Amino acid sequence: MSYLDEMFGLQGKTAVVAGGAGAIGTVMSEALLRAGAKLMIWSRSQKSIDLALEKMRMVPDSEDRFAGMQVDTGKEEEVKEALLETASSFDVPDILINGVGGNIGKSPLVEQDMEIFEKVLHMNLVAGLMVPTKIFGDYWIRNKVKGCIINLTSMASYNPLSGVWAYDAAKSATLNLTMGSANEYAQHGIRVNAIAPGFFIGKQNKALLIDEKTGEYTDRGRSVIAHTPYGRFGDVMELAGATVFLASDKAAGFVTGVSIPVDGGYLIHNI
Repeated sequence: MSYLDEMFGLQGKTAVVAGGAGAIGTVMSEALLRAGAKLMIWSRSQKSIDLALEKMRMVPDSEDRFAGMQVDTGKEEEVKEALLETASSFDVPDILINGVGGNIGKSPLVEQDMEIFEKVLHMNLVAGLMVPTKIFGDYWIRNKVKGCIINLTSMASYNPLSGVWAYDAAKSATLNLTMGSANEYAQHGIRVNAIAPGFFIGKQNKALLIDEKTGEYTDRGRSVIAHTPYGRFGDVMELAGATVFLASDKAAGFVTGVSIPVDGGYLIHNI
């Protein structure tokens, strides 16, 4: 075994990627699979799962090491059942990626639709962190599994983004609860960390950042680029390295409660 395989290889590990069929989730899923882990992708959409699994089939020597399952991570009983089914299909999962999340719309605070606010808050904080972290933590503690959780924080975890009130609230809470759960779970050998993606073009934010008619940056897109020292949007593949690092007990075994920005310097911008 090479030094890199020993340091970053995930052979013998089983990972659950909740939200693993989205743009970022798919990259994180592929990274774990390529590093040697068995992989179970969770998503509410079977169509999205099927598309993600097609991509996983392109990974060399991955036969029989990945599968997908429809799960609503906002429902505790579904998560409990899916966890047991995953353990039965592969092995007891010891890596959890909390990748469920997203945003709906943008508005001034005084025009915020509270029903949408609660929906976005539930999607990012309840389904995207609390329920899976609670269920996996309980299972791991009872079974003495030294697991690893990787949450998805955001630039909004550190500084609010204008007009996305529920997303700001949820992502700032995600950073807080990453630290809080890391502190509580540390005595059981369970690590909890996060990755904070900068600005990557995806289905949910493309219209906000790029004008669909002209293909040019919108005002918001230009503002993001001006605030990013690297002067570009990120490529989702640039999240793979941080994923493998945090998932590896050998490389990151003494790392817990941190959020790693992968943002082209967005958070260090100054004038």
